[in-house]
Amino acid sequence: MPKSLLIISRQAPWSGPSAREALDIVLAGGAFDLPIGLLFMDDGVLQLLPQQKAAQVQQKDLTANLQALSLFGIEHLYVCGESLAERAMAASGLNIDALQHLNGSDISLIIDRYDQVITL
Repeated sequence: MPKSLLIISRQAPWSGPSAREALDIVLAGGAFDLPIGLLFMDDGVLQLLPQQKAAQVQQKDLTANLQALSLFGIEHLYVCGESLAERAMAASGLNIDALQHLNGSDISLIIDRYDQVITL
């Protein structure tokens, strides 16, 4: 049985390649039917805002990658509710609808469920 993998995406979409790399890893894992999850926290929740203007900061728009997650069978999508609140973001206005909202100890429990964890 393949080991499960959790990717924790903590970087804003315009702060460098980390956000894109996290999504690439998740999509690749999904293509190979690996048990994989994706947790957005800290500035990583900013990736979930609609209407990113990536071209203005010479970055790639991640919206298509985010929308492809379900096509690749990625069903375990999580977002840190505290990170959303700190950035005054409403859960109703995010690019992805199927996010499970986690806080505090819930995040620790999710991390413990996975065999491998990568933070980007």
